[in-house]
Amino acid sequence: MSEKRAESKKEKKVLKIGAETPDNTARVIQPHESVTTVQLRRLDPELPIPTRAHRGDAGVDLYSAVSVTIDPGERTLVPTGIAIALPLGTVGLIHPRSGRALKEGLSIVNTPGTIDADYRGELKICLINLDPLIPIEIERGERIAQLVVQKVELFDFEEVEELSETVRGAGGHGSTGLH
Repeated sequence: MSEKRAESKKEKKVLKIGAETPDNTARVIQPHESVTTVQLRRLDPELPIPTRAHRGDAGVDLYSAVSVTIDPGERTLVPTGIAIALPLGTVGLIHPRSGRALKEGLSIVNTPGTIDADYRGELKICLINLDPLIPIEIERGERIAQLVVQKVELFDFEEVEELSETVRGAGGHGSTGLH
């Protein structure tokens, strides 16, 4: 085998979608790096599949399957028109979209919402209008939240009589000072 061919085989790398550098240029992903695949079932084929605004974004935007008005202080459960199958050892976290939170007061009651790996139902977002005066109008197909998928450490408890000692001990809720 020629030296050039051996070099090109040795340097063979894979370019994957979503791999960008901070300056928005595509970066090469090494063969040992991986991307987690999440199965998605569209319950409403007219809605878009969740997407990233930018390839390097951690979260994908989720869309409202309904039009709804949320009055000041009101909570409402909004369907997204999708169901997902997360791999074991991962969790889906539903976060508010920062722009809507800042401009309109739209947030999520139990932020972040937790989607367990074994849940197979429709993703529904419990939205709240934190603005004291103005109702929020959400149109069908609007982006309402973000889904971030993360790896989690699965654990079991071991009951013990005593816990190991630390410098902090049981100090909490302001025990390290107010400022």
